[in-house]
Amino acid sequence: MDKSIKPSATSRKSGKKSLLEREDFLAYLFIAPPVLLITIFLFYPVANVFYHGFQHHNLMRPWVDGFAGFDNFVNIFTNDNVFRSSLVISLQWVVAQVSLQLIFGMIVALLLNNAFRLRGLVRTIMFYPWAISGVLTAMMWNMMYQQHVGVINAILLDFGIIESHIAWLANPDFVLGSVIIAGVWRGIPFFAIMILARLQTISADIYEASDVDGASSIQKFVHITLPHLKESIVLATLLRTVWEFNAVDLIMNLTNGGPARLTTTLTMYIVNTAVTDQNFGYGSALATVSFIILLLFAIIYLKASKFGQEE
Repeated sequence: MDKSIKPSATSRKSGKKSLLEREDFLAYLFIAPPVLLITIFLFYPVANVFYHGFQHHNLMRPWVDGFAGFDNFVNIFTNDNVFRSSLVISLQWVVAQVSLQLIFGMIVALLLNNAFRLRGLVRTIMFYPWAISGVLTAMMWNMMYQQHVGVINAILLDFGIIESHIAWLANPDFVLGSVIIAGVWRGIPFFAIMILARLQTISADIYEASDVDGASSIQKFVHITLPHLKESIVLATLLRTVWEFNAVDLIMNLTNGGPARLTTTLTMYIVNTAVTDQNFGYGSALATVSFIILLLFAIIYLKASKFGQEE
């Protein structure tokens, strides 16, 4: 009499194990290309910058090239006055950019969250500044800031706000504020997009219940809207802080760090040192310090804001 042959428990486990191993191999095989690309185009350049930060590598003075140890970093914190001034300007730039972009982005998002005619068209127009490059933005604002033919001076003169033409990008009293305004105009749509996307996930039932309880518009904003927006705001401000700290295209094309280094941020100083002066060793050391500053800020900010933690 024929008897059916049943696989043993050991063979079944062996078959499952080999299947899992095959699936794991395929998973690693699929993620290998992006991991390789990230290693080549991200981790290697970063490691290379760290390496050159400990070297004397100046194409203008090749006879002094060699291992520098901590000399570059000691010089940065003890003798480099430009580093200190550029770091202060960077802090001013970042605080002004992020805070103003957040405020105006919040206002735009709240307005666009309401239903009205042609809302889709208005949203497209409001998001337009985010779609254009920093170089094009700089060209547009540079023409508007022109002392004699710029539209900004023309408008202010017509309304009697100023009495004579102002060289907005050459006057030490106005240059940093002028560049900040151009940067804010470009960055508002990012906050608006992030906040608007989160606003659309808030249930209307919550606001209807608050209306029944007699809550005012301010109370609904403070106790309903803001708590729901916390995660989006924290993430958006962190991203914009990093991006604005590293921003160079807009400033370079508007003022190139001038006049008298009044718009030379730390990133601009790094670019001028490494690219213009071709002092790659000292420029790499500056870039390493900049990286550490941003890393510490991100860690402290995320810890203080309790990002990703349940309330």
